[in-house]
Amino acid sequence: MAYNYFKGIPELPEYAREKQKRPKLIAVVDEDNCTGCQACVPFCPVDCIEPVSNEKYEFPIIPPVQVRHNECTGCQVCARVCTKMTWDAIRMLGTETFEDNYTMKID
Repeated sequence: MAYNYFKGIPELPEYAREKQKRPKLIAVVDEDNCTGCQACVPFCPVDCIEPVSNEKYEFPIIPPVQVRHNECTGCQVCARVCTKMTWDAIRMLGTETFEDNYTMKID
């Protein structure tokens, strides 16, 4: 019965892929809600999730993660892993919405 809880979590990728086309969705981390556990990092198939630089925050000791948005494929794996295993700190935004909100162009 307990194993059904992890049903939506995919297998770890064997190697990091590269983005082939413009994604429909972009992963966005809520840094206020992220614990810095990095559970999502090994599941990213393109290896675009990393800890925030230590210089960004005076505190906390464990920095949250961030997504390198131009490398994100919108696969939603990180959001599913975060929701199932930790704090639900990653949400998916439509690419156009992301570009409007963050004034950033995604290729």
